[in-house]
Amino acid sequence: MTHTSAAALPAESRYSPSSAPQLFVRDSDGNYLAAPDDRVIDAARQVVERSVSKGMKLTTPNRVREFLWLKLAGYDHEVFGAIFLDTQHRVIEFSELFHGTLDSASVYPRQVVKAALYHNAGAVIFTHNHPSGEPDPSDADRRITQRLKEALGLIEVRVLDHIVVGGSDSVSFAERGYL
Repeated sequence: MTHTSAAALPAESRYSPSSAPQLFVRDSDGNYLAAPDDRVIDAARQVVERSVSKGMKLTTPNRVREFLWLKLAGYDHEVFGAIFLDTQHRVIEFSELFHGTLDSASVYPRQVVKAALYHNAGAVIFTHNHPSGEPDPSDADRRITQRLKEALGLIEVRVLDHIVVGGSDSVSFAERGYL
């Protein structure tokens, strides 16, 4: 942030060293205002999206988790998505494939296969969120992942992982040995 005098900040958003960390945005008149949380989160999502862009190789599980957390953590309903990858595990595209309710989302293997073929994917990482904040996969999560793995196996698309995002945590099927 560029240095500015305290006089340019409205009294209710003036920064003092003892206050909690705060980010500021500049309005059209050049005044700095405290940034609302949703604007900070949107900006963070844009930064992460730039760091996981088309053609980029996903090299660390933490990078994948951070990207997926920022994509899915804010939803109040389940969202099932996929990162489509080429045969060298470079990103082709992230797609939100299905939107559900508070505690479930219907996932259709036929549509997932169609999306993988459309993107000419060689591999895929699945993801979905648990709005409850609890990232542990359910039996239904494990069953649909197995069905998707079998369906995609028929067209030689590898399922590398399925990451469930819940609250500030996530669970990897690959790390738990579910794949």
